[in-house]
Amino acid sequence: MVRSVAGERSLKHVQIREYVRELLAGEQPGASAPSERDLVQKFSVARATVRQALDALVADGLLVRIPGRGTFVARPPRMASAVMGFSEEMARRGMHASSETLMLKREKAGPTIARWLSVSPGTSVVHWRRLRSGDGVPICIEDVYLDEAIVPGLLERTAPTSLYAELASREMRPTWVDDTFRADVANIEEATLLGLSVGVPVLRRQRRSVASDRYVEMCRSVYRADRYALHLQLGPS
Repeated sequence: MVRSVAGERSLKHVQIREYVRELLAGEQPGASAPSERDLVQKFSVARATVRQALDALVADGLLVRIPGRGTFVARPPRMASAVMGFSEEMARRGMHASSETLMLKREKAGPTIARWLSVSPGTSVVHWRRLRSGDGVPICIEDVYLDEAIVPGLLERTAPTSLYAELASREMRPTWVDDTFRADVANIEEATLLGLSVGVPVLRRQRRSVASDRYVEMCRSVYRADRYALHLQLGPS
């Protein structure tokens, strides 16, 4: 039986991931992980394959990357907030969530989306753009990218009300997310959709979601700063 190149790469990714997991079992937080260069040489693979394996361990909470220093064993995770989609978050705030689909189509993954979803460039992905509202007031614009392989048939029927409920029905609901927030200002299109003036402050979020050891969602959102606040609970390190 002849394996595909993609299949071989996938097997290597799993092999490297489990090798590092076993190697670091029992190590104290702060212990150094093997370098990408060492793993490339040991397994004779491309750096991208090694990075994919380490990315999975970072997403699992086993490793942490410190810019300029390297990759290390992470501290044991403390109680984390539950992973919630927009509809669930609005419900928690006592608001009724609603959505308007602005675009739902099939695209070929470019380099950035492919890297974030850990798929090959050119892979078929679903691009779903929605205007999300709470109690009828526009709050955010979401651009979601999904590997079409995990949501077959999504484009052939009416768009679901909740993405996370849809993923849950396919046993692919995210269990871990990596969110990055930054302050910015609204451009013309965003201001029009959100009912703002051009240049008004907004909050941008980039989310990468993991389920069953697989990246299932890449989402870019822009929130009205006057309608959405970021809440964090922090404690001693």
